[in-house]
Amino acid sequence: MIKLENYIGGDWITGDGEGQLLYNAVTGQPIASATTKGLDFKGMTDYARKVGNPALRKMTFHQRGNMLKALALHLRKHLDKFYQVSYQTGATKADSWVDIEGGIGNLFANASLRRKFPDETFCIDGESHNLGKNNTFMGTHILVPKEGVAIHINAFNFPVWGMLEKIAVNLLAGMPAIVKPATVTSYLTEVVVKEIIASKILPEGSLQLVCGSAGDLLDHVSSQDVVSFTGSASTGLMLKSNPKILGESVPFNMEADSLNCIVLGADVVPGMPEWDIFVKEIRKEMTLKAGQRCTGIRRIFVPENKMEDVWKAIASSLSQTPIGNPLNAAVRMGSLAGETQRQEVKTQVQKLLASSQIVYGSLDSVEVIDADSKKGAFMSPLLLMNELPWALASGYTTNPSHEVEAFGPVSTIMPYKNPEEAIALSKLGKGSLCSTIVTADYQLAKEYVTGAATHHGRILVLNNECAQESTGHGSPLPLLVHGGPGRAGGGEEMGGLRGVKHYLQRTALQGSPTTITAITNVYQPYAKGKESAIHPFKKYFEELHPGDQIITAKRVITSEDIDKFADLSGDHFYAHSQTTDFTGTMFERQVAHGYFIMSIAAGLFVDSYEKNPVLLNYGIDELRFTKPVYPGATIHIRFTCKEKLPNDKRVIENPEDFKRGDDIDKGIVKWLVEMIDETNEVTGVATILTMVARKNQ
Repeated sequence: MIKLENYIGGDWITGDGEGQLLYNAVTGQPIASATTKGLDFKGMTDYARKVGNPALRKMTFHQRGNMLKALALHLRKHLDKFYQVSYQTGATKADSWVDIEGGIGNLFANASLRRKFPDETFCIDGESHNLGKNNTFMGTHILVPKEGVAIHINAFNFPVWGMLEKIAVNLLAGMPAIVKPATVTSYLTEVVVKEIIASKILPEGSLQLVCGSAGDLLDHVSSQDVVSFTGSASTGLMLKSNPKILGESVPFNMEADSLNCIVLGADVVPGMPEWDIFVKEIRKEMTLKAGQRCTGIRRIFVPENKMEDVWKAIASSLSQTPIGNPLNAAVRMGSLAGETQRQEVKTQVQKLLASSQIVYGSLDSVEVIDADSKKGAFMSPLLLMNELPWALASGYTTNPSHEVEAFGPVSTIMPYKNPEEAIALSKLGKGSLCSTIVTADYQLAKEYVTGAATHHGRILVLNNECAQESTGHGSPLPLLVHGGPGRAGGGEEMGGLRGVKHYLQRTALQGSPTTITAITNVYQPYAKGKESAIHPFKKYFEELHPGDQIITAKRVITSEDIDKFADLSGDHFYAHSQTTDFTGTMFERQVAHGYFIMSIAAGLFVDSYEKNPVLLNYGIDELRFTKPVYPGATIHIRFTCKEKLPNDKRVIENPEDFKRGDDIDKGIVKWLVEMIDETNEVTGVATILTMVARKNQ
């Protein structure tokens, strides 16, 4: 019997003893065993902190992001191997695609986030604040990688995605990880981790793997660590209550299985596109991964006068879903992950039947293709109907439909009388990861969203406008928050920049603007500039430094200038006309267009007559006009290099995709533009972005 290996301290190690047997979910045959008996869990955490953490912390956000991109490209070369193993978990090709390529997609998505960060090992968080009247004292916030390890305890349903979506975030932040997948499907996680380690893309110590029990791992956490958990609410609560986690104030991010719901808007009737969209979405969520998704639809709320039409339509759709061996191309739903999961689902369904009845499917039998329904962990989709969703049942605080989750292809349809009742029923789940409302009525959608949002981490408003591109009710996206309140765990995973910040320490930083500029490498207003005899536009990317500054020549603004700009631009707003009666307005007399002053600024700071390293100006951020400019005012510009960001060359696989400039090595430079009048007051401020060539072409 093959024994799974654990990747610990830079070596592949098997635990002691026979361990837990793992089975092919389709055939029921044993395929491996897993054990962590005898492993040094304290040594694992020490190794991550002493070896992996320093190596990652030395890398910049851009280096870490490019590392994730390289890893994603590498894993894509081994998809066939991953798919073959994934089939043994009972997953179809579509199920495996979500798990495997969805996980790799998370690596790509987080790699792209590097562009939102500086090319530094740390970053500024939020706005800076001037704290002194004389502009010599300021404050800001910085984020630095924590000095610990991210420990991820994952569920069985997504052995690849569950790992990759989490480590992508902590690796970008600069923290190593210890991954403990659910044992029952850990054989797939092991295959992927072996390929990751073999690639040598990650610094040593960045990733360790535990296939089996977590042992006393959580007894060795420290205040610099972060723990994340995906699974049942009861297990999460047990882990979260670990004395070491409580005593060390270790951040614990929990994503628990929840009673997610979908609502059919009262406006939707048979024949509308939204009707078919609703039925299709339910079938997909009940059958994808055989319903084994933490985001799966467990409760279906329908206007009471449409109950029969809806459940019959769902039943008809489910009946057209072939079940069986996922290697068979005709199959659309595979098995559950194992016999243990099947028995658990059946036990939970029996609890649900205290208030519901089965209107589609069988609890005891299922027809399968190219497989043995008894040997494999196959199960029929079950649609239950609960006609009294408010009725209490003995032993429950509410109705069982709002308390019991059958983690498989099981969902319960229930009626509601009005939108307010639909919102109230959705909240009986006591906190969910996601909810969907299918409606073509915008006001109804707004009412549901604003009413239900307190109890849901994500809400999808699904209609014919977005259905074709929608990723669906159950698909978390790496750039959006994945998590939910209450029963759902109260945690947040992914979420773009928000997700990365879970692994960073926020620290308030105070000092003089010049000092903060030197520390952060981002120019702060009122810091001392560094004037140079060489115009900044004549410097290559490597030669520029934040704080490089020029003070331009001056220009007098005249009424004729303003009139000409009005004629040229077509902007004849009354305030720009000499003949306007300015009584009761914000202005004393004719005022210059803000965009004219910005254009004048460009004319003053641009070194324009010779080709130089500046390739193009591609944007203006944070443009503000802070003081009116009247005819006779004298304007000059303080022009300062604010920040530098790398700009990776575009990866071109096909020569026909080549665009002019793709072969130029370049970076992005942000410039602070301050428009100053004869009283030395700032009349306008902006950040412009230029693309600047590197010196060594």
